[in-house]
Amino acid sequence: MLFHYALVDDLISKEEFERRVEAKIEDCGDLIDEPTAAMMVVGELGREHVKIKGLFAKSSLFSFFGKVIDKTEPKEFDRADGEKGWVATLLLGDETGTIRVVLWDEKAGAALDTAVGDVLEVIGRHPGKSPHEIYALALRKAGCEITCTMPEGAGSLSNDPVELDAVLLAVESPRTFTKRDGTTGELAEAVIGDSEGTARLVAWVPELFAGLSAGTTVHITNAKPNSRAEGRNYSIDEKSTVTVTATAVAVPFTPLHSVADQGIYSVKGTVKQIQQPRSFTTRNGTTSWVRNALIHDADDELKIVLWGETALIPLSPGDQVEIFHATAKPGRFGGIELGVGRGSVFRVPKEVVRPILFTGTIIAGPGCLFIDNGSERYLIEGAFTHGTEVKVTGLLSGSRILPEQVEQIVPDAESVLLRVRQFQDGLKS
Repeated sequence: MLFHYALVDDLISKEEFERRVEAKIEDCGDLIDEPTAAMMVVGELGREHVKIKGLFAKSSLFSFFGKVIDKTEPKEFDRADGEKGWVATLLLGDETGTIRVVLWDEKAGAALDTAVGDVLEVIGRHPGKSPHEIYALALRKAGCEITCTMPEGAGSLSNDPVELDAVLLAVESPRTFTKRDGTTGELAEAVIGDSEGTARLVAWVPELFAGLSAGTTVHITNAKPNSRAEGRNYSIDEKSTVTVTATAVAVPFTPLHSVADQGIYSVKGTVKQIQQPRSFTTRNGTTSWVRNALIHDADDELKIVLWGETALIPLSPGDQVEIFHATAKPGRFGGIELGVGRGSVFRVPKEVVRPILFTGTIIAGPGCLFIDNGSERYLIEGAFTHGTEVKVTGLLSGSRILPEQVEQIVPDAESVLLRVRQFQDGLKS
């Protein structure tokens, strides 16, 4: 009973809680046990158990059930005051996701009595502003069954170095950072992909990426996992190597209908709608941009939010796009949004380009321009006036014309009259 009282000890006294539990058992004709009655009282007070997906809310206290996917043994450490402490970590999951549960000091011993596959009932809270961990205040084994889904990169707590064959999806320029002791250092970041999905890779020795560019497949040794961050994360240092390899690597995409409202995903689709970029001022006073789009595949559609310089990439309806390592969240006006910003990769795959000479009329569409000759229509880049007729020499890339030379055609009176007569004859027939 004390386990469940911890959820509501700020609302009622212990004596009142016990009275309500006894009353609940009596009201149910002694058909329920004390833990069940306690859970019912907790629920009536508004402190119901949540799914792991619900642990990302702003509540200060949570109660939930989770199946043990992985665990670490209790580890001794020295506190800042010289005292000894103990810590262990559990990875718990349910059908909505996974969460790291940290056990401190006397609670760390519970990891010794816990096995992978056990279902636990946990009461805990987030440490500071970290939404991806729960510090356990109380926990115990539960008799219920849980079916887990295993999101990308969430199946282990191991920090043992690994070897990877991966394709570099993006490589950022080295940047300077300040260490805790006030000195500075350099690091470089990359996004990589392999058969399991995508991951962030931090190089504490930026020279490891020297001469490498996006699209290169590499073999990485001594990559250290960071299981505390969201998604898959690795770091490499002077003990690591990054070498070019001919190994074929295919990065999987998630179908749009399978994207949930949290997690990291890689998707591809066709642009259905695209808004103009909007500028805004960031918290540090610099100018940035944001742009909303809608993409679709054969089965579903998905809202996309492009941030920073990614929002300035030229896009038009009909463009095929690929997105890697983007974060999903509930949309402000319902549905799901996939945020594409720092740490994500956005690209428009190159299509076969060929020369073209085309004459037609400019037609303004929603956020784009077309050129139409009555039988064919293409997207066209540039600033044109709706209704003007032009002859364009340029390059055709997919369904888009990239103009190199444009000549405006002024129709003569005779040709206009001829078109009118043809239109009238068409009405009569």
